[in-house]
Amino acid sequence: MERWVIEKKLNDDRAWLLETYSRLSDEQLFGDLTPSEHDPANYWSALDHLAHLALIERNFAAMIRRHVGGHPNPVGLREDDQGRPRTVEQIMASVHAMTEEWQREHHGKSFDEVVALGAAARAVTLQLLSELSDEQLNERLPGAPWADGTIGGVLAANADHGRMHWKWAKEAGVLDR
Repeated sequence: MERWVIEKKLNDDRAWLLETYSRLSDEQLFGDLTPSEHDPANYWSALDHLAHLALIERNFAAMIRRHVGGHPNPVGLREDDQGRPRTVEQIMASVHAMTEEWQREHHGKSFDEVVALGAAARAVTLQLLSELSDEQLNERLPGAPWADGTIGGVLAANADHGRMHWKWAKEAGVLDR
């Protein structure tokens, strides 16, 4: 994927996402919406879904930096650092625990505070994008199940991730409130 295509996709989808969430009322932003995948007694709000995107975007950038730095297992999902394979259940349990911790840390923040979280994460992504060569953008990120598995594809997947969470928020009835 070409650098300018990645940047355009990230910028276009971020602008769309911010406009879309900015139209929500406080009840739509802050109300309980979806049960947590880690603790079903804990509910995520639409704003929690938006904040979650910053965590994943930061994690993707860290994985790519580990790969560029020569780490043998930069993603670390399918197997641990000792090379032991993980089951899908183990992978998802660790992912859900990680996202739950982030959600609890940022739950109740204002819309502007959550936008700032996303802006900081996007700044990291855009900085990384500016540093990578065209060849690196087309390299496979070992263990990456997202997009086409290339570094560029993983960076661009941040845009798709936002739309996916918006779809889930709509399906959960955020617009019906």
